[in-house]
Amino acid sequence: MGAMTTNRKRAQECMNVNRTSLDSPRKRPKILTKPVLSSASAVARLSLYPQVHTPLAREVHAPYRPSKFPLASRVRACAGDAMGNVLIAKYEKAKRSALAKCVYVVEKVKEVIVVDAESDEPCADSSVEEARGDGDKVRVQQQSQSTLSFDSELKVASEGKVWDSGTRLDVESVHLYKKLLEDVGRRSSTFQRLNFQIDLNEKRRDHFNLLRPKKELVEEQEVPQEPFVTLTSEEEDEVERAFSANRWTILVTHEKSNIEITGEKLQCLRPAGWLNDEVINLYLALLKEREQRQQQKFLKCHFFNTFFYKKLISGPHGYDFKSVRRWTSHRKLGYSLLECDKIFVPVHQEIHWCLAVINKKDKKLQYLDSMKGEDSSVLEKLAKYFADEVNDKTGKDIGVNTWKKEFVKDLPVQKNGYDCGVFMIKYADFYSRGLELYFNQENMSYFRRRTAKEILRLKAE
Repeated sequence: MGAMTTNRKRAQECMNVNRTSLDSPRKRPKILTKPVLSSASAVARLSLYPQVHTPLAREVHAPYRPSKFPLASRVRACAGDAMGNVLIAKYEKAKRSALAKCVYVVEKVKEVIVVDAESDEPCADSSVEEARGDGDKVRVQQQSQSTLSFDSELKVASEGKVWDSGTRLDVESVHLYKKLLEDVGRRSSTFQRLNFQIDLNEKRRDHFNLLRPKKELVEEQEVPQEPFVTLTSEEEDEVERAFSANRWTILVTHEKSNIEITGEKLQCLRPAGWLNDEVINLYLALLKEREQRQQQKFLKCHFFNTFFYKKLISGPHGYDFKSVRRWTSHRKLGYSLLECDKIFVPVHQEIHWCLAVINKKDKKLQYLDSMKGEDSSVLEKLAKYFADEVNDKTGKDIGVNTWKKEFVKDLPVQKNGYDCGVFMIKYADFYSRGLELYFNQENMSYFRRRTAKEILRLKAE
């Protein structure tokens, strides 16, 4: 009864297989895992160590230093081998003994250098003597015509003994000296060729000098000392006190020209100062008074002030004679302008002082610029003025157009931007003396102090 019940149930289950498989959820498949090995097994112990992969062999491209002693390096490679250590010891011992015995001894060295004129190559005789214990001497001589030969037979002292006082031969320095002598020998032909060219050029120069016309020797004129008289200590102190005076203090007054010089106006004569109209006009008036005191010593001149040329060119066409017609009347000057040898006209070119000269004595018009400038319009207007002046005072026509117009080039020039006024008044000073222009830029400091002294004393010397 029970068996039947059991079989009935199994049959029912078999009938319900598909239904239960559809109704129940799908089960995951089982994952097969490796069996866990015991720690005592050999396979488990080997799995703890990773597998060693042999790296690929690569070619070395970096530079390497070759071994100095390849045999020794190969021997050292087998350091673990006892036979290798024995070979290294024997090799080192043999090398030390060989170096100790190789001692070059030179007792006496003689060198005689002979220069052959034809071949221009040095020759040498060298001899080497070596002293021995038995007293015998060996001499080796070598001769060479082209180059020095330093290859001498050297004896090796045996058993490490050195007789007498020998010297060690520096073979490297000998070869360097030999090379130096060879270079000198190769250059000797070049030296001879250059010497020949020098002699030839000197002979040509002497020949051209003979063909060149000889210049006449001009005797140098003695430079007068009067324009360069040194100031005394008292005069220097007087000038310094005037330079340090109050700017409003009137230092000096010239009654004839009605010019007052204050401390401020005199400052223009200090170093690097630009000369003003008052200082220039007063100094030119002092030059005229100097000429009147010593008429036999100085040329008869007239000095226009700095306002004359400005007034002359103030007309509508750049020229106005009527504006300056009364400046030169005999009543005003006390002498006739036409009697003067030279007439000096200061010209102010914006920020630069120049000097124009109507040179009646030499019949020429001169223009002096310390910067070597040229202004032909100045000379043309002065030529026209002088012709009008002569016509106005005498009623005659003078051929001023035939006079020479000269831009003086052989004159001292300034080397800065502030000494033009000093150059201009010294041009007038030297020309009124009838002298050449013997000064230069180095005298400007002295001329400034001397001009200040002459203004303070109202007397030009």
